[in-house]
Amino acid sequence: MALSAILRLENVTLKFSQMTAPAVARVTLALAPGDVLGLLGPSGCGKTTLLRIIAGFESPQAGTVEIAGHLVAGNGHWVPPEQRHVGMVFQDYALFPHLSVAENIAFGLRFAKARERRERVAQLLALVRLTGLENRYPHELSGGQQQRVALARALAAQPKLLLLDEPLSNLDVQVRLKLREEVLEILKAKEISGIFVTHDQQEALAIADQVAVMRQGSLEQVGTPEAIYRHPASRFVAEFVSQANFLPARRKGHLWETEIGCFALKNQDSEDGIHPCEDKGDLMIPEEDIILQPAKDGSVVIETRRFLGREYRYCLRTPSGKKLYARTSAAVALPIGMRVRLSVVEQGLRFFPHC
Repeated sequence: MALSAILRLENVTLKFSQMTAPAVARVTLALAPGDVLGLLGPSGCGKTTLLRIIAGFESPQAGTVEIAGHLVAGNGHWVPPEQRHVGMVFQDYALFPHLSVAENIAFGLRFAKARERRERVAQLLALVRLTGLENRYPHELSGGQQQRVALARALAAQPKLLLLDEPLSNLDVQVRLKLREEVLEILKAKEISGIFVTHDQQEALAIADQVAVMRQGSLEQVGTPEAIYRHPASRFVAEFVSQANFLPARRKGHLWETEIGCFALKNQDSEDGIHPCEDKGDLMIPEEDIILQPAKDGSVVIETRRFLGREYRYCLRTPSGKKLYARTSAAVALPIGMRVRLSVVEQGLRFFPHC
């Protein structure tokens, strides 16, 4: 019988001190076999603590943790980390400086026969593209190469679940982009489920089948990258994930009136969280959904323009003095100081009431 979830958390809670708020508060989550979960949130929100609970480095005070259908924490049960069939890749790599690349990878295979250990190390070196570097030591490797060694070591014991705690944050941008694609390819090819902790919104959206957004120890929203980005469940998720604009708005019939125009909500209605009495709030407008139209009598002025390669990012000043940001194709560059009218792709609008 196929597993419905490789990982299942039910109301997991951990509080380090009675004088502080819980580091993890009543977290309930399920991860399907073979899926990668992006665990996203600001520093201090509880991401790493939750990962350590799953790995077995911390014990929750309430709730249960199941891995591959087996209870590993809660209800009086406790399974130590080395028996959970979980691999972990740390932010600082945590390699043994006195061991070679091959010896670091083989550390998790110390109970295997010598021949099996050599064959497995050779396979892993090929998998992470480090063949030929097996006799080097960590200090002789680049940051990207060290992270590949850490990944190979975590994969050596053939874990059912791989936990990655901001594994790419110490790398430069180009290496980071390349390595995250390689990590994802390996996980998918080996059908290993993974949890990828990050505070980088773009990284989480790019690599994950599901994204879980954490705030102050709790899960704010869990869903596909598209759902998290386009249909945020709260103002916090909208601000943290999409970096969208927020413009004061009030209800005017079936429209929402702002200082730049009146708009309809195409994907949100009273059944989706808007109560009829909530007639004032903020309208979320994604940067890429603002359309700029040059107009001498336009009420909005372009303050700055930044070239981002494939697009421009404009800072706009509204009549009230509020700043808005818009992203457009790099095909046309509008000059700083130009007056413009704004139109909006209404499908991306969301309303958050003042309450």
